[in-house]
Amino acid sequence: MIVKEFIDALSANQEKELLFEYAPGMLVGANYHITEVKNVHVDSVDCGGQSDSWDETIVQLWESPDEIGKKDFMTVNKALQILKRVSKVKAFKSNSLVKIEYSNSQFHTANLDVTTIRSNGNQLILSLHVASTDCKAKELCGVPQPAEEVNSCTPGGGCC
Repeated sequence: MIVKEFIDALSANQEKELLFEYAPGMLVGANYHITEVKNVHVDSVDCGGQSDSWDETIVQLWESPDEIGKKDFMTVNKALQILKRVSKVKAFKSNSLVKIEYSNSQFHTANLDVTTIRSNGNQLILSLHVASTDCKAKELCGVPQPAEEVNSCTPGGGCC
């Protein structure tokens, strides 16, 4: 998801509570705060010598130990106000990828992708996903690819 899509989704749901699902059925606690927003430019070279670059906007969430047990989640409107305040100091690139940085005592610190946004009554729930590492230069580096399934079903072939 890119920043423009993220801001548009939030803007369309301002009166709802904002929840983050960092793993299936696991929510960031209602005691979370948006503590930092990072504009990052990634300039990389993969193992095959191919260069790539992209921008990320990383929104950091932190659960306050002083507010454990809090029941009311931050509203989308409040999150938008924080993001607007940040953008006045450091402008967002509307096409940069959005990542949510989060950890707790049972979950390692990770930059999570926003995979879906769904509305559930008065809640806006952002489902997050940890992206796996991968080799981007499989062909150049000789990494074997899984064989593609070929549908070889022909009349009389015994598969139909």
